[in-house]
Amino acid sequence: MSSSSPFLSHVKSDRLTVNHSISDGFIILGFSDSPELQGPLFFIFLLIYLLTVWENLLIISLIFTESHLQKPMYFFLCNMSFLDISYSSVTAPYLLHILSTGNNNIPFMMCMVQLYFFNSFASMEYLLLTTMAYDRYMAICKPLFYPQVMNQRACRMLAAAAWIAGFLAGTPVTILISALTYCASNIINHFFCDVTPLLKLSCDDTSTVEFVMFAQGVFLLFSCFVLTVMSYIYIISAILKISSTEGRYKTFSTCGSHLTVVTLFYVLVVCVYMKPTSSYSLDEGKCLSVLYVNFMPMLNPVIYSLRNKDVKKVLQKKFRGNIKKRNYS
Repeated sequence: MSSSSPFLSHVKSDRLTVNHSISDGFIILGFSDSPELQGPLFFIFLLIYLLTVWENLLIISLIFTESHLQKPMYFFLCNMSFLDISYSSVTAPYLLHILSTGNNNIPFMMCMVQLYFFNSFASMEYLLLTTMAYDRYMAICKPLFYPQVMNQRACRMLAAAAWIAGFLAGTPVTILISALTYCASNIINHFFCDVTPLLKLSCDDTSTVEFVMFAQGVFLLFSCFVLTVMSYIYIISAILKISSTEGRYKTFSTCGSHLTVVTLFYVLVVCVYMKPTSSYSLDEGKCLSVLYVNFMPMLNPVIYSLRNKDVKKVLQKKFRGNIKKRNYS
């Protein structure tokens, strides 16, 4: 048979398309092709990112420098703030690079690295939020055992377990995604390398990847959700047994900020990821992901500082101290 047959030419053409997409990487579509919108979008996302980093660094510095914030709850909050900085830094800098330069090419390996760290940090957030719920459960429902159970060593081990488990959880899907062939297109309709947009570009059978994602979702996300809900069922039950209204409010205020963050987090996760791939709208998912990926890490420190009396007192103390220094100088 001649090598110039139409069938072989078609196969060679497909192979060239696959090789081209892998070797040259992908194109991140982002939010708009209009040049006049690139500038405003750049400054909006730059402001969000700078606020995220500044707010979370402020929380970390307050917890490290104030002795009466050296408690398990604030230790986990410190971990959450560091995670939010890392989480936001996976996507924001490259998005800002795209908006400022107009160069929306991302190498294949860099795309996989971004995917891995995004999945890892998302898994860590489930685990840390669950750990914080357990901490509040012990503090409110088992106050006599709280100092012994949530000691410094136990807190460090729980935090370390969340970080290690998160990095391990991000590995399987990343390996499976990197092994797929991408012959349909190399344009990712998103502002970073996320799982679903990459699956839609693959010409392979993605059922294995989707099964692993489902299994991880059941094992990790659903387990964390159930444990968090169970913790708050016991917490609310214990609060309702308190006779005075003031006592109920004071007790609930110690976990109100965490409950607010948990609620927002799970609502956004369900809206963004708990849909079949076939019915997933990339444009809708992209807009919701902005709330989940960019706004949540920026809002978390605000929610914790506004709803937490100890943090508010420290912030007021620091603010008044700075005013006095300026007046004396």
